[in-house]
Amino acid sequence: MRGAQPAGAGPEPGPGGYADVNGLRMYYEVHGKGKPLVLLHGALSTIGTSFGATAPRLATTRMVIAVEQQGHGRTADGPRPLSVRGMADDTAALLARLGVGHADFFGYSMGAAIAVELAIRRPELVRRLVLASVSVSKAGLDPGILEVIETVEPEALAGSPFEQDYLRIAPDPGGWAALVAKNAELDRQLPEIDPEVVRSIRAPALIIIGDSDIIMPEHAVQMFRLFGGGAVGDVAGLPDSQLAILPGTSHQMVASRADLLAVMIPQFLDAPAGRARRPPG
Repeated sequence: MRGAQPAGAGPEPGPGGYADVNGLRMYYEVHGKGKPLVLLHGALSTIGTSFGATAPRLATTRMVIAVEQQGHGRTADGPRPLSVRGMADDTAALLARLGVGHADFFGYSMGAAIAVELAIRRPELVRRLVLASVSVSKAGLDPGILEVIETVEPEALAGSPFEQDYLRIAPDPGGWAALVAKNAELDRQLPEIDPEVVRSIRAPALIIIGDSDIIMPEHAVQMFRLFGGGAVGDVAGLPDSQLAILPGTSHQMVASRADLLAVMIPQFLDAPAGRARRPPG
């Protein structure tokens, strides 16, 4: 495994490295060359379970930096609880160790919440955002789903790809039940972000959900508007932010739709900026 690179050196292409950040030995992979694109996985997931189908195709045109958060995958857990803010701080610290001061971010579910937190608290790090299957309030979730994800037990995930991947690569395979419990507590404390705070984010965003997602389409549209979308493009011009609803796609399928994501994400990231003014206020 490679160690962390000196600050300012930039990451070396090639998978499999660790960096000591904030009391964690944080695992990351680097694939491809070009402008940096940071991949942030979903809850209970790994780089592979979230992005196994999509990352290789994105790496044909970008330097893809994929990380595994506290307690997930190859990154061992620590004594602190899981929090979106803490994982955002870990991600920022890792990028500093890798000499990456400005990047695009593709976050899925929990990872998208981390990307939003970075855009709010560390805007200098964030060029553009790809936010897949995320809400900025509990009201954005399909009614009833929150109770399900808050109360999930390890037994309910027995034999799932999440458990199988964890048991295969985690430093402590016996920590699965603790990770499930920590994620349930994280879900019970999902952040409620004021709409005006979201509106203040200057990085353009591509908002993505599945048409059968746990995120309600109405909420995705609301987020799109907060990021400057929703005007009539033929009159006002196309906004820098974009909205995509993937057909025939559930929540767990969204990040794996490489057939669609490998086309729309590079087009969004490479689009010229400033095509339309963001609505004031």
